[in-house]
Amino acid sequence: MPRHAPHISILGRTITERYADPEATLDVVSDVLGVQLAHRSVRRFLPGDPVDDRRLHAIVAAAQSAPISSNLQAWSVIAVGDPDRKRRLSALTNDQRCIVDAPLFPVWVADLGRARRIAARRAVALDAANYLESTIVGFVETALAAQNAVVAAESLGFGKVFVGSVRNHPSEVADELGLPDHAVATFGLAIGRPDPTEPAGVKPRLPQAAVLHHETYDAESADSHVEAYDEVLSGYYRRHGLDGDWSTRVLTRLADAE
Repeated sequence: MPRHAPHISILGRTITERYADPEATLDVVSDVLGVQLAHRSVRRFLPGDPVDDRRLHAIVAAAQSAPISSNLQAWSVIAVGDPDRKRRLSALTNDQRCIVDAPLFPVWVADLGRARRIAARRAVALDAANYLESTIVGFVETALAAQNAVVAAESLGFGKVFVGSVRNHPSEVADELGLPDHAVATFGLAIGRPDPTEPAGVKPRLPQAAVLHHETYDAESADSHVEAYDEVLSGYYRRHGLDGDWSTRVLTRLADAE
């Protein structure tokens, strides 16, 4: 057991940070759990430290190891490193500076175009590709692959942040990336070495009692933990110069179509 003590200590710190609860514990340990529990978004990156092809290939290999539906493999990824293209993509995503500063900005694409091109070459119908279910499969597979890539990148010492605002101007982003028909950019992922001066930390999540149900869904019990979580997240935001609580931010974010 002594050889595991440092590992347990590190995981103990990350689990308490993840829930902002000094009483939170974890009775199992692994290297993967350590990476996952320490996850945080990084929006500032150190200059001059590119994500080389060796590491990019490892990250993509991890992405391709994610679960897929019926082996459709309905996603692609475009590794964007050109500074001019990153600036243009930043302009299309509300001028997100992290895109410009990150050495690598992979854009993850829900891609049913590949299957359609196979069907065209073989002159066969592909009617099921028109259904919403197929579109959902494409987005789910893309998200699973990208999350595998996140864990791989963090295990290699990189920081990253997802950028969903590539969906703000889907046609313009598609033109910029040369996307074929039936392929849509779902989100980007700014990757680079974290700037240690960035004032960011592990953002606390809802307590497990608010999200984990046994056998059936118990809304009353789960929702009883939201008020306490609002207080926890308010404290986190205050420490980082922000205001508001979780419930208010959820309601504001989903208030209307805009």
